[in-house]
Amino acid sequence: MTDNQIQKSDEEWREQLTSEQYHVLREKGTEYPGTGVYWRHREDGSYECAGCGQTLFTSNQKFDSHCGWPSFFDIVEPECIKLIEDRSHGMLRTEVVCSKCGGHLGHLFEDGPAPTGQRYCINSVSIQFSPKTD
Repeated sequence: MTDNQIQKSDEEWREQLTSEQYHVLREKGTEYPGTGVYWRHREDGSYECAGCGQTLFTSNQKFDSHCGWPSFFDIVEPECIKLIEDRSHGMLRTEVVCSKCGGHLGHLFEDGPAPTGQRYCINSVSIQFSPKTD
């Protein structure tokens, strides 16, 4: 048993998510660079986990890192994600997962802009956008 707040079977996740979302969120996959809907997205609003709806990032935290994936220099709340050491594919990286459902979002790198110096490199299929309302 994990400490994620949302517990679902693989069958339940497969029913809820598209095949691409399931591959990234539940199987720790990655979308091809430059293909995601939010890579060059510029609207004002917030980005939530596509698995559970938890708010993770805002458009004010997004920047163009030229890496091919949506990039953010900070998160909404420290409690909204978990960071996990990832030694897959012969690399040492920091995996970013949703703290509420455990969905794989992407990776964290230490090459982002000020003020944090961090780059949350996130798969578009693992997030959904909610436009800012006035």
